[in-house]
Amino acid sequence: MHLSTDSTNPQNQNVYALWDRLAEFSVGDGDAALTHLLATLCAMLSARNALWAVVVRLPSPTRTDPLLGWRPRLVRLLDPIPAVAASVQEQFDTLWSTDVDLSQILAVSGDEPFRTRLLFEALPPEWFEGEHYRRHYLEVGLADSISVRCALNDDVRIHLFVFRDAQAPRFSTPDSKGLDFVMRGLRWFYRQQLLSHGLLIANAPLTPAERRVLLALLDGHMEKQIAQRLDQSPNTTHFHVKSIYAKFGVRNRSALAALWLGKLR
Repeated sequence: MHLSTDSTNPQNQNVYALWDRLAEFSVGDGDAALTHLLATLCAMLSARNALWAVVVRLPSPTRTDPLLGWRPRLVRLLDPIPAVAASVQEQFDTLWSTDVDLSQILAVSGDEPFRTRLLFEALPPEWFEGEHYRRHYLEVGLADSISVRCALNDDVRIHLFVFRDAQAPRFSTPDSKGLDFVMRGLRWFYRQQLLSHGLLIANAPLTPAERRVLLALLDGHMEKQIAQRLDQSPNTTHFHVKSIYAKFGVRNRSALAALWLGKLR
């Protein structure tokens, strides 16, 4: 990916087209919008797969926690190949153990509001001879990655990883700069994604059932229509709506929708 300050540059035009397309998705189509973002990034960077994660800080981390209280709350793989999905789950499980890898520590270290890193620049040469790289890269068909981290506030971050396999060349500095350019322009998108999961403003994360009702509400459907779409009783739908309002601290649909237009709390 090669970007310049020339607005007529074809690569830049692809980025602008991506931003415009993401803005066209309705709030209720947030999952499809995220899939489109990850798929487009992989196409732009000739990458094999991409991983998106929402990382939150635990309220009271221990002093000895190497991850400083940061843990993933939501993880999404573009292509959940069984071997890769199993690898991600295994890494997730180790975050609560004493066996935390250096790459996981570096991913959460520092407090920059925005950061992009090349794997082969961030980690020492000996790491690539170790077990973590072998198990979670080489054995699942991957060889390289670029990571992006964006802080939404002091306690919530977005982490993005794009991966290449061993047959592709390593990611370069122009690749990193290009991804940096794309992702810096999407803070509004990250906010919408987190809101739709209740991870930014809600008093508690939404259940899967509540999230389905929320997305339908945001798309303008009435409760009876939502009940029909989700094949549930009107009473069940109404119960979920009341729970959603309570979690977001609002009293009606208008106030709920206004959160998507407001500022971060």
